[in-house]
Amino acid sequence: MKKFKGMLLLVFLVSFIIMNCKPGIEKKIDKLFKNYSSKNVPGTSLKIIKDGMPVLTKSYGVANIEQKILVKNNTNFRLASFTKQFTAMCAAKLEEQGKINFSQTLTEIFHHFPVYGKNITINHLIHHTSGLIDYESLIPDTATIQVLDDDVLKMMMELDSTYFPPGSKYKYSNSAYAVLAKIIEKISGISFAHYLKENIFDPLGMKNTVAYEKGISEVKNRAFGYAVKNGEFVFKDQSLTSAVLGDGGIYSSVDDLFKWDQALYTDKLVRFETKQKIFTSGVLTDNTQTGYGFGWRLDEFKGHQRQHHTGSTCGFTTIIQRYPEDNFTIIILTNRNKPMLNEIADGIADLFLYSN
Repeated sequence: MKKFKGMLLLVFLVSFIIMNCKPGIEKKIDKLFKNYSSKNVPGTSLKIIKDGMPVLTKSYGVANIEQKILVKNNTNFRLASFTKQFTAMCAAKLEEQGKINFSQTLTEIFHHFPVYGKNITINHLIHHTSGLIDYESLIPDTATIQVLDDDVLKMMMELDSTYFPPGSKYKYSNSAYAVLAKIIEKISGISFAHYLKENIFDPLGMKNTVAYEKGISEVKNRAFGYAVKNGEFVFKDQSLTSAVLGDGGIYSSVDDLFKWDQALYTDKLVRFETKQKIFTSGVLTDNTQTGYGFGWRLDEFKGHQRQHHTGSTCGFTTIIQRYPEDNFTIIILTNRNKPMLNEIADGIADLFLYSN
């Protein structure tokens, strides 16, 4: 026990030094978020993690303009495409348990899937190389009811072709991840939302994280989404595609996502061999790497290995950047539709990883 406490103290001291060896770092970060800091605008929640410790957690602006509810560390934002890494983790767990094989095709899993699905594997879905048609382009202009993952699968079953031969090109696909969620349901025998809760959220203590289903689940401490119209923020929390879970339906907070980030350094969810697959780029038939793993974009930033993803929807933008060799992570969640957060996250990375 004494050794454990000593290690915790050491980690705390290292983190303290990191924060205080660069004078004015918090003020510089506040400047990056100046457009989010008013009590009358949609806000943001930030967590910066170094060596297993949150070295800075801050919130700005409001979660609900109408009720003037401030954003807090436990405020839950819709993650949008940030969700994909959770969906892919579910597939990784099922594969590790021997319940699926990444080479299985859509026609093998869904027996009534059209013949074109015999060339599309789970691996193609995960790495955005399936060529599936974007479901967003198939929604009628007259539609008023939100699309669900079930609907996406039905849309795919009404088609007879793809954008390109599966595996030959990379094309980011929300359709693929909605179909992947349906595969997880079929193989596990429970709903996708329940599978996430039982196999990821509960084991990690992410008590307030949820794949939100209207009328079924609740989002506690919820941030509502907004968009800019004529220079002003207007309520824009949902769209026709907001109810699709596999590609972007999770709500979470920076406090809960800290637990997710730290679990990725361990074997709490999957074995280390499986985790290596998660952070390995997909490969096309011509051996070109896609730069995309299991719900993660994989690259380098100024010489540092990086795992990252953004999320963007009608009323939310989000980002996570992980620098595993540096044990460093940036998580930013906002309840506004733009701008994208890459520039801010890169600016924070500069402050911590590259500044003297």
